Amino acid sequence: MPDQSELLPPVEICQQLVDIVEIKSINPHNPVQVFHIPQPWQLIGTGNYAAVFTHAEYLEIVIKIYAPGRPGWAEEVEVYRRLGYHQAFSQCFYAEENWLVLKRLHGVTLYDCMHIGQKIPRQVIEDIDRALDYAKSQGLTPHDVHGRNVMMFENKGLVVDISDFLDLSPCWAWKDLKTAYYWLYLPLFSWHRLSIPYWLLDKIRSSYRFYRHRLSVK
Repeated sequence: MPDQSELLPPVEICQQLVDIVEIKSINPHNPVQVFHIPQPWQLIGTGNYAAVFTHAEYLEIVIKIYAPGRPGWAEEVEVYRRLGYHQAFSQCFYAEENWLVLKRLHGVTLYDCMHIGQKIPRQVIEDIDRALDYAKSQGLTPHDVHGRNVMMFENKGLVVDISDFLDLSPCWAWKDLKTAYYWLYLPLFSWHRLSIPYWLLDKIRSSYRFYRHRLSVK
């Protein structure tokens, strides 16, 4: 495993961000909202539980901070412990209550690829499949793996969010995404640089969530 300790910021620099930034979870089904980000930290992503930040002098790591009252920090730490080092996943270098220092993954989410019309090679899907099989071999249950939680970089697949990999409830997200990729994307969209607006992607995402919810209560 590569030694990246020299890339880590001092803990006090991270603590400055944790102490000042304000993160609110208004709706558990929507991304958190972030306020009061101290310079030179920058917000690079939000999820339903947490926000992710990068520092101008430490570009190979990110700080992930959970919103107050949102669960999952301890579970995420455990998932990273089981994963160890794997090229398709991030790594956890340091953790304190409610926040983590992680290796930064570079790339474009498959969700954003659909927005900008960037082609998604078959290799990306196969890489993610192998990564999820590895996670299963470590006693994990890949969960909530969808287009906003996986990326591609140099035509290789990466898994960005592993926070729900201890969830044992059924999840069809990745299987359904693969079905859409092989039956719709490859034959219909892969030959065109079709840009899909975010409002339409969000509508598809909401409709899918409603569809799966209806199936689960039948």
